[in-house]
Amino acid sequence: MTAQKPGTQRTVGGITYELTRKRVKNLNLRVGEGGSVRVSAPARTPLREIDRFVASHEAWIEQAQERVRIREEAAGQVQDSYTDEECQRVFGEVSDRIYPLFAAYLPAQPALRVRWMKSRWGVCHVAKNYITLNKQLMGKPRAALEYVVLHEYVHFLHPNHQAGFHAEMARLMPDYLARRALLK
Repeated sequence: MTAQKPGTQRTVGGITYELTRKRVKNLNLRVGEGGSVRVSAPARTPLREIDRFVASHEAWIEQAQERVRIREEAAGQVQDSYTDEECQRVFGEVSDRIYPLFAAYLPAQPALRVRWMKSRWGVCHVAKNYITLNKQLMGKPRAALEYVVLHEYVHFLHPNHQAGFHAEMARLMPDYLARRALLK
């Protein structure tokens, strides 16, 4: 058996996928940006077994590619629909309402930054006293935006997602889990 180089393109049925040999125990299948299909496999797994694995997941791959297409299409519409200034205004209104809950703990109201992010809704920069929010939040319900802004503010008090963080979220926003679900 010859070892596959990382990133080898293969096609089985109507599915083209990128095969990477890794130090893993199982075959792993992922659908990424643009509906790309990636498989990681243990070094000694025969190609016919990998191809059979991919072919057996064809229906799941097609469903996942459709979900990715819909998500990327919606994200593109949001990205093109709102200016940074519009996002800044809307996000600032929410931040202005939440800041008083934290005024005693923070030296000043955190600055807000807006940018397009692929995998996060927000990021808290404690040392520099600013919060970066994902522009895609403009396409979500107001309750979800409020959840994300509060979430980032709570990180000024609790830098991780341990019990203290969740207790503070529940105290300040009892329905925070339902609001978080709106982001999915």
